[in-house]
Amino acid sequence: MSHRDLPNRLSADQLDLHRRRSAAAEFYRVHRVPELLETVLDQMFQLQPADLHGYLAEHFLQLSSPPRISRLRGTEVFDAAGRLSVQAHVSCIVCNNEKRMSSAAVSSCVAGQETSGDRRRVDHVRTAVQWINGPLSDLLRGQNPCDQSDVDRKLRAFFRAGLEEQEELRNLKRPDSGSPEQPDTLPPSPPSTLRTSKRSADRGKKINPSEKPVPPAEPAEPELCGSTAIGSVSLAVLKTGATVKSIPLYRHIAALKNSDPPARFQVPVCLVPLLRCGKTSPGKLSLLKEVLLIPTGGQRVREIITMTLELQKEVMRIMNTSTKAGAAQVVVREAGAPAASLERPEQPLDVIAEACSGLGLAPGTHFRLALNCAAPELMDYAKGKYEVCTGVLKTPEELVDLYQSLLSRYPAVASLIDPFRREDSDQWEKLNSTMGNSCSLIADMTYKLQAPPPPGARGFVLKHCNQTTVSDLIQITTEQPGSVLMGITCDEPCSDASWSDMVVGLGLDYVSLGGLSGAERICKYNRLMAIEEELAEQGILVSRQGLRPPLFPENPEEQLVSAEPSVCDGEQNAAGAV
Repeated sequence: MSHRDLPNRLSADQLDLHRRRSAAAEFYRVHRVPELLETVLDQMFQLQPADLHGYLAEHFLQLSSPPRISRLRGTEVFDAAGRLSVQAHVSCIVCNNEKRMSSAAVSSCVAGQETSGDRRRVDHVRTAVQWINGPLSDLLRGQNPCDQSDVDRKLRAFFRAGLEEQEELRNLKRPDSGSPEQPDTLPPSPPSTLRTSKRSADRGKKINPSEKPVPPAEPAEPELCGSTAIGSVSLAVLKTGATVKSIPLYRHIAALKNSDPPARFQVPVCLVPLLRCGKTSPGKLSLLKEVLLIPTGGQRVREIITMTLELQKEVMRIMNTSTKAGAAQVVVREAGAPAASLERPEQPLDVIAEACSGLGLAPGTHFRLALNCAAPELMDYAKGKYEVCTGVLKTPEELVDLYQSLLSRYPAVASLIDPFRREDSDQWEKLNSTMGNSCSLIADMTYKLQAPPPPGARGFVLKHCNQTTVSDLIQITTEQPGSVLMGITCDEPCSDASWSDMVVGLGLDYVSLGGLSGAERICKYNRLMAIEEELAEQGILVSRQGLRPPLFPENPEEQLVSAEPSVCDGEQNAAGAV
């Protein structure tokens, strides 16, 4: 029977089936399906795996088209302090189905946010959610989640366009305004206008009319409402890329940063807060926002945490019993470290020294200390001075003298973080040259990511927040190798351990993940321990034993304290000393 006679002998249904089979055979032949099936069946017969269908599924999954971003979704969540925050979710098309891949949230660090109302935060969060659900979702639809640099390039372009639009609107409104715009900060008043009182630090001092005024505050970098969407989406896409590649997040970041992925990894040294002071603490001391422990001797993360907890427990016992250190009213703040009623800069260091003597620890040998001064938060622009304690005001030059006295008495202090405002460049340089290699000055670059660092700064605090993308972090850690701290000290949006993977993948030497209290911080330490154990098991962990940390040079002195007068005495009697 010839093919020409076939239509006469087949029904219409049979003819349709024949045509579909012929078309299917041609379709499969073009896509090499019979060849691929023959290959996988031959391999499976030789291996004879226990799970036949699982073997087939894994084989064909590797042949499937790479996932592409299908949409983004932004949601409102609450951070660790119960404040509103934003979270970004990434969905991709995987094997012809849409699948939720990952989610992420970053801190919202806005200059002056601590004193702003809730409405400002609500506006930031809701604008960010609208951006993620609308224009950002459209912008990244069809994007390869493994191409982080291209994703971040588009996100940065979106942010710049928003800034330009905001500036155009501001310029349009400016001519219609009846009065010029008010500056963000008040200029300092002449020293002669300083208020005097019984507890004034300047009581009895002659006021020099020619006293050099402090430089005005630098203009803040442009701020865009909703900018948190940029950082959140960038981090969520990063996590999606690691999921697509089926590799740990730290390996994915390392591959993005290095053209040749490293064969070995190092785990950053954890700088753990021992005590919280600062303006929000119950006492009168404002200068030292945090006292952080710097481990020495190449301890593992678990050993660092154990030593810190023991020391912290002893510190709290001493403070609760109101010993000679003169501290009481211990509370645990949001940052997860104990805070107490402290009156003078020496007190937190004295109580740590007392705790060390009880535990047999030697400051300068087992650990050193870093002081987060957070001086920019203490400037009273109306008076032109820093209020280091209640009623104790210091000019920038006087603050240099205070630090020199403090560091000479406590040689275990290896670093000062933000000892001055960025504008006080002369004081940065003077203190750095005076202290030499015994102490490192570190500048917080969170609000000035593109600005040059202050003179004398040897390290930088970098936070992943707002519009900071993963590519931004890669760039700055590449330009400043070995001298970048990543501080998770802004509002904690969620219990996300991604930051632990990030610091390992970026190859940082130091990291600050917050205090040892609260699930949102402990999960990061637990993840860091898990990574360290995984690397050690694989034999690719870089040991720090015997290595000298580049940012905190060793100090031969081991004595933490000396019996000298308070660095605040002479201006004010031992006010508040218990």
